[in-house]
Amino acid sequence: MKRILIVAPAWVGDAIMAQPLYARIKARRPDAIIDVLAPAWTRPLHARMAEINELIDAPFTHGQLKLRERWKLAREIKARGYDQVIVLPNSLKSALVPLFAGIPKRTGWLGEMRYGLLNDARILDPIALPQMAQRFYALGADAGVPLTQAMPFPVLTINPDERATTVKKLGLSTDTPIVAICPGAEYGPAKRWPAKHVATLANELIDEGKQVWLFGSNKDAEICAEIRELAPQVLDLAGKTSLAEAIDLMSLAANVVCNDSGLMHVAAALQRPLVAVFGSSSPTFTPPLAIKAKIVTLDLECSPCFERICPLGHMNCLNKLDPERVYTALNKLNT
Repeated sequence: MKRILIVAPAWVGDAIMAQPLYARIKARRPDAIIDVLAPAWTRPLHARMAEINELIDAPFTHGQLKLRERWKLAREIKARGYDQVIVLPNSLKSALVPLFAGIPKRTGWLGEMRYGLLNDARILDPIALPQMAQRFYALGADAGVPLTQAMPFPVLTINPDERATTVKKLGLSTDTPIVAICPGAEYGPAKRWPAKHVATLANELIDEGKQVWLFGSNKDAEICAEIRELAPQVLDLAGKTSLAEAIDLMSLAANVVCNDSGLMHVAAALQRPLVAVFGSSSPTFTPPLAIKAKIVTLDLECSPCFERICPLGHMNCLNKLDPERVYTALNKLNT
């Protein structure tokens, strides 16, 4: 029996894109025990990944070194007797705890000054592995082993009883088709489709007899308020659910419309038919990994710029992406 620790990413989308790696490990070593070291708030994600045995909370926020705390955590991890650790983030800090814990095999991409911290350091070929999920997946095999089979899509499992409890608690109706819209993007405004476009699409869907539910966190309150002003019949759930509840409720959607965000990857892992709107980012690197997914992007000369705020001040990549394009993509999904 092999014990493997995964140092997982802290972002929602990145954490979900690691799930195919866990499936690959289990396919190669069914007796493997996989534990994950990640921030506590990612528990709802990892709890819905069947391959994971246990989640260990990482008490660090972005940018914090906290050497004493890392050393203390490493002592606890050492006692668990892991045979291997796979470090998914590329930062130096993410490789410190595995080193301090003395885990015999420490695997990861070479990354940020990690010579000596990893003893199974891989050199990334970005052309051979253009997608982030592929880069995670490749670490589940020995160095140099090519991807000879198609990578499976990420999968999140749902507990129907917990979902029913959430529906009842919030007084929701599932009698008519639900379209979930996720208008936020924590990275920045250059990833957010404008509220006026979202509202136009929502009104068209509502006129067809569909429900439109908005998903997001408290950080998305402003854009959701703008949408509600223009489309008052939408149901705004942003900030009113936990991440666990949002995942369960999104699984009820007939369709999902998302920016390039963590919730886009949630919808994809739930295998919901979805339309993904891309502005400043690239669908080549982090596409929605689902059987039924349409990408809508204008592919302007200035994009992808990968900036949080449009450096040219016009954000044409999203402002000029009209609602009719997304509506057409939704209809194509359902034919």
